[in-house]
Amino acid sequence: MRPPAARGPLSESLLDALRGAPGPVPAVQAAADGLRAGDLDVVADDDLQLTLFVLYELHYRGVEGVDEAWEWQPDLLRVRADLEAELEAALRDLVPVPSTDARSAGEVAQALFDLTAADSGPGLSGYVAKRATDEQLREFVVQRSIYHLKEADPHSWALPRLSGRPKSALIEIQADEYGGGRPGHIHAELFATTMRALGLDDAYGAYLDAVPAPTLASVNVMSLFGLHRRLRGAITGHLAAFEMTSSIPCRRYASGFRRLGYGDDVTRYFDEHVEADAVHEQIAGRDLAGALAQDDPAVRDDVLWGAATYLAVDGLAGAQMLAAWQEGRSSLRRSSALAAAPVG
Repeated sequence: MRPPAARGPLSESLLDALRGAPGPVPAVQAAADGLRAGDLDVVADDDLQLTLFVLYELHYRGVEGVDEAWEWQPDLLRVRADLEAELEAALRDLVPVPSTDARSAGEVAQALFDLTAADSGPGLSGYVAKRATDEQLREFVVQRSIYHLKEADPHSWALPRLSGRPKSALIEIQADEYGGGRPGHIHAELFATTMRALGLDDAYGAYLDAVPAPTLASVNVMSLFGLHRRLRGAITGHLAAFEMTSSIPCRRYASGFRRLGYGDDVTRYFDEHVEADAVHEQIAGRDLAGALAQDDPAVRDDVLWGAATYLAVDGLAGAQMLAAWQEGRSSLRRSSALAAAPVG
């Protein structure tokens, strides 16, 4: 990933540090302490969310020009832990654990289906299907590229934390996400094809500077859940809700692109998810999240909370995008990003 532009004192301090050799970085800790001492809207804070995103990226594919030894540098791990504590606390305040007596795998799965069904209004996907302009459709793809070009990777952190039926279920889902081992069929690669067909830059993280904090937060939540064993329930619940709310919206997204004359080269990614996620939602609900909650009752609440958190945070990001369009504004921080996009 290319290094992004800073969005405040903390991200500026981090990016400055990453240009050098790994070592103590008290200035980054001081900047983090200063940010945390203020009145934070954590999910909407550009400086915090970008900093967390870059720190997490050190555990994914890395940042161009940055020494890979930074990944485990103790000072950065402490800063990340501090910011994660802020994010988790904000999420716990924002999203209560859904109330249910569900205990068995089937009961928990049904509770998840009920939870996601209550949140299944057309919203953003309905707007894309019926009203979005060509520019808005391209903005939508830019916003979603921050996750979809690394699709499935955050949830894969859960694999070594699971066993038995939940692990088998996650492997089945992820095998599909990664194209069944066939190059070119990985879902992240299919999304890159969509971007190229739209004349957008399909480089990993190319539009990081253009997207707002809630979009970054929606990805950071996955990394937070996936990278912590104690939150294994939350990452499985998150994935279950993700899959349960994907098939119908993807059908609407594909309809929106076809409405404006785009063909299969653009819609293939969404068409693939209409069918695949209709299957995945059953596996994720019953055999992954439901079975984990049954086998390990201590994480049941986090399974439910992870699902509710996905709905809340993804909903905030989608609502901000939709509000901008309805007001005649770009949903991007830099609307010029689309005009300057090279074809990948």
